[in-house]
Amino acid sequence: MTRLAGCGRWLLVAALVALQGCATVAHPDPRDPMESFNRAMFGFNDKVDTVVLKPVAKGYRAVTPDWLRKGVGNFFNNLEDMWSVVNSALQGRGQEFSDNVGRVMINTTFGLLGVIDVASDLSIDRHTADFGQTLGRWGVPPGPYVVLPIMGPRTLREVAALPVDWQGEPLYNIGDQDTRTWLPVLDVVDLRAKYLNASDVLEGAALDSYTFRRDAYLQRQRNIQYDGNPPEEEDTAP
Repeated sequence: MTRLAGCGRWLLVAALVALQGCATVAHPDPRDPMESFNRAMFGFNDKVDTVVLKPVAKGYRAVTPDWLRKGVGNFFNNLEDMWSVVNSALQGRGQEFSDNVGRVMINTTFGLLGVIDVASDLSIDRHTADFGQTLGRWGVPPGPYVVLPIMGPRTLREVAALPVDWQGEPLYNIGDQDTRTWLPVLDVVDLRAKYLNASDVLEGAALDSYTFRRDAYLQRQRNIQYDGNPPEEEDTAP
């Protein structure tokens, strides 16, 4: 989902401007024709994470009890589920739509605006869906891999879907300006805190962190598009 969408549309403009000045690699992966640009953005994002996001997330985890962090995460998941309701309907996924509607109704009411995940306790599955996935369901190809500043990896299809996601997700359409500004910040910090241990493992395991994360991301997106049963890919090695 677009959990970093609150960073703003200017990031897309910055990415396009930066792209004009990037040299190209000699033999890029066909899925990643802008690899030189993407590696530059990956390095930039990694530095921002090291200097800002990771220390803040560690501090947040240190001072916030587990039960409170769980409630914060549940609250943001519930907001995300509201947009998933719309996209599961647009994708014609009846069971996922039904589950998502049930989750939102139960968690918003009995779960105190989503702070308590009552729906999961009732074994109602969560199915996240954004407009990029909807476009894929409608037959729009993913296009090349792109790494955006701050917002991280996307496919070109997902980049095209971002304006719709920005307009659709409740988190970015709250009336009060201060709340609309700070809630996304809390969302990002809370999300980063959840993956502190996982990121440490990845950093130590991959010889080429960029390639490892790119391939994992594209494989995940492919699995989502084909409901976990993607067809075999042709050899795309240069």
